[in-house]
Formats: sequence, C-alpha cells, structure tokens
Amino acid sequence: MSEKDVQQETTEEVKNEEVEETEVDVNQVSDQEESVEAAEENWQQKAEEAEDKYLRLRAEFDNYRRRIQKENETLQKYRAQNVVTGILPALDNFERALNIETTNDESASLLKGMQMVHSSLLEALKAEGVEIIESTGQQFDPNLHQAVMQVSEEGYDTNTVIEELQKGYKLKDRVIRPSMVKVNE
Repeated sequence: MSEKDVQQETTEEVKNEEVEETEVDVNQVSDQEESVEAAEENWQQKAEEAEDKYLRLRAEFDNYRRRIQKENETLQKYRAQNVVTGILPALDNFERALNIETTNDESASLLKGMQMVHSSLLEALKAEGVEIIESTGQQFDPNLHQAVMQVSEEGYDTNTVIEELQKGYKLKDRVIRPSMVKVNE
C-alpha cells in the first residue's frame, strides 16, 4: 500500500468516525428534545392543576365570605330577639294589670302611671321592629296563630279567629311568639 492509499484510508476512517459521532450527537439532541417536550408537558399539566386548585379555593372562599356576611346580617337583624322574648311576659303582666277596675283616685293615678310605662315599653319594642300579630276576626294561620280552643259559633266564618287569649308578636318578619287563639270550626 502506498502512502497515498494509507492517507486515503486514514481520511476515510476519520470521516467515518466523524459521521458516527455526528449521528450520536443527532440522537442525543433528539433525545434531549423529547425530554424537554416531556418536561414542558409535565409543567403545563402541573400549572393547569395549580390553576384549577386556585380557582376552586377562590370559589370556596367567596362562598364562605357570602355565607358569613349573610349570617352577620341575620344576627344584626334579629339581635334584639332574646331581649324581646324576655320582656314579653312582663308586658303580658302589665296588660293584665291595666284591665283591673279602679275604685278610687289613688288606684286611678297608679293605673295611669302603669299605662305610661306600658306604652313606653311598646314604643321601645316597636322601634326594634316588634309588631303585634293581629288575630281577632282574621283567618287562622298556623304560622301566626296557635289554636288552643275550637268552638262552633254562628256569625263567624269557618276557620276564623274568634278570640285572642294571648297576644302574639313578630320581630321584623320572624314570629317570636304566636297568638294563642280560639278558632271557629
């Protein structure tokens, strides 16, 4: 073999090695591109999951905030309920005392003072949103009235309240105490 042949053979070997190295480099680049694409897809999926979690948490928080706001409004609206419930028996006793017949001037002036206190109590309750439930002559409503007697009297329609035995009260739109009534059959 001549020197030229050896040189040519060496050149061909070097070229073959370079071609093999290039093929290896292309395969490595291809593998790297696939792993980068897989990593991007993985990150995209994680980002979508994180966004979904965020949106769900935000919706839950908004619902919680609305629920708490509604509860606070309800508490504010009916804040006087316990006080009103405690005062109603005293108000009933005042009304019973006001129905007593007076026989002299002293008892008449005492009765007048009690009427003033009674009206002051009613005004204070009215300012808080307390209303008396009208009963006598009304149609019986189980949401507003508690029937304790049922009688049959002429001159009244069926299911009409004939007599109120104890006053009922509402606080704004909530019944605090239903009226105890006598109802016509």
